[in-house]
Amino acid sequence: MNPKVDEYLRKTKKWQEEFEKLRTIILDCGLTEELKWGCPCYTFEKSNIVLIHGFKEYCALLFFKGALLKDAKGILIQQTENVQAGRQIRFTNVREIVKIKTILNAYIHEAIDVEKAGLKVKYKKASEFKIPEEFQNKLDETPALKKAFDALTPGRQRGYIFYFSQPKQSKTRESRVEKCMQQILNGKGLND
Repeated sequence: MNPKVDEYLRKTKKWQEEFEKLRTIILDCGLTEELKWGCPCYTFEKSNIVLIHGFKEYCALLFFKGALLKDAKGILIQQTENVQAGRQIRFTNVREIVKIKTILNAYIHEAIDVEKAGLKVKYKKASEFKIPEEFQNKLDETPALKKAFDALTPGRQRGYIFYFSQPKQSKTRESRVEKCMQQILNGKGLND
């Protein structure tokens, strides 16, 4: 048990009992406990396997390479359509966790086997995502912007495409593109 995770759990107001139960199940699978991204994270030979995190309506066990799991019980959830690798199992109370403890154990061991086998998630290329019309217009109008965007890493390109695609209103999408143009021209990602 990692003292940083002990501290995290002591301070947690919501989902504390659920987190403790998930922690016990995961540690029984022989994973190493760390605190990453402000959440309890469990690794196998320094590779991330699962993470425990809480939200307003539920807490979840996130499998980093969940897309590669067989999901025989059909319980894995893709958070959003843009999430390519990770999958969650969501809980609203500790009874739900206890009820499927054996299944969780099997899924965690399968995730460890996926890591041992060196399997990789095949990510879609940034070019495979639909670029919002507002951004495409700017790329067409401004050759320097297109050149700068094309020079970004695929992950940075995806980040911008997702960010520009989120708003429902065209006006908001245009505003986001305008605000980010200089950052793209500077060769920076959305969160750099």
